[in-house]
Amino acid sequence: MLEDVTGRVMVRAAMRAPYLEREEEHHLALRWKEDNDQVALHRITVAHMRLVISMAAKFRYYGLPLGDLIQEGYVGLLEAAARFEPEREVRFSTYATWWIRASMQDYILRNWSIVRGGTSSAQKALFFNLRRLRARLASGAEPLSNAALYREVSSALGVPEADVAMMDSRLSAPDSSLNMPLADDGGAAERMDFLVSEEPLPDEVVGDAIDDQRRSVWLRTALGALNARELRIIEERRLSDDGATLEALGETLGISKERVRQIEARAMEKLKTELIKQNPEFMAA
Repeated sequence: MLEDVTGRVMVRAAMRAPYLEREEEHHLALRWKEDNDQVALHRITVAHMRLVISMAAKFRYYGLPLGDLIQEGYVGLLEAAARFEPEREVRFSTYATWWIRASMQDYILRNWSIVRGGTSSAQKALFFNLRRLRARLASGAEPLSNAALYREVSSALGVPEADVAMMDSRLSAPDSSLNMPLADDGGAAERMDFLVSEEPLPDEVVGDAIDDQRRSVWLRTALGALNARELRIIEERRLSDDGATLEALGETLGISKERVRQIEARAMEKLKTELIKQNPEFMAA
């Protein structure tokens, strides 16, 4: 109730504020910018509160208090006043509109849902335009399926169809807790219990780590069967992230690249033989 009263008071005060002519607005903007005149700033902002209230009314369908939207718009109005350059001969209302809208949109995105979303410019455009585009496309002669609707919106806003589908599902339903019971009979099953993870299971992670460690031991032991030149070639050709070329290794070792290839092939055969000798099951793996 108090919020409604406060909102009405703000609206009435804004409606009573006088309009500013271009010359007066320019003079006040110069006083604020050059002399930091707080009285001039107050007159500019009060005169443009109608703009803030009008824009807040356009965002009232997102379920947030009108008074809060007006306050956020006022923050954007002050930001516009701080950045406004009167020498550009642009009306303050034209410049301030962007800042007011941006401030309100950021507030809506922060508070509309407990799930953070719409951080990129494309996602913001999708969030604030999806309903409008859906209504316009649905008003055609033939109703569109969801798939066709998503294609049209995706093309219009330049975002993936999957993003359109996800945003549509978020806008069409309220937030739900993952700990909410699936049944009303007091059962223990929750939504969280049915989420599918793409990550490997803990026993798979441990098993892979053990296998990797075992293979590392096998490889270190097998490398002991190589001579110094074979070991260097294998390390630089097979065990290095960069993977040296045959030509580069040939220049370093003073031999032809064909000779490097032959030594590498012989070293690989040695490694294979040594690994099979240590672990007969290696070939099967």
